[in-house]
Amino acid sequence: MPGNPLTNPNWAPQLADTIERVVSQVRDKATNKAVVVVRALVFGIIIGVAALVSGVLALILGTKLLQRIVNLGGAIDADSSVWVSYIVMGLLLTLVGVVCMRKRGSTTAHAS
Repeated sequence: MPGNPLTNPNWAPQLADTIERVVSQVRDKATNKAVVVVRALVFGIIIGVAALVSGVLALILGTKLLQRIVNLGGAIDADSSVWVSYIVMGLLLTLVGVVCMRKRGSTTAHAS
């Protein structure tokens, strides 16, 4: 009888193939997607931290370069070039903040 697994010689290989197919489908749907999500999360965190660090270092470098430029002419001494560079960088960052705030649009609902 072909319906009886005890007398069917192909029963064991068919069962093994079926189990392997089901397990590989579950792995493809669950494990591979989880790996992609975790990789995206890890790389996103690394890129975010690197962007934050490079932004802070660029701000420090800009301030130091501005101090050198202000002090280069010799009209302003080294101590005064420090606070002049702080004022200029502060004004520049404030201007960037104002521009960003104007471009953000009205996304919040106004209460009546």
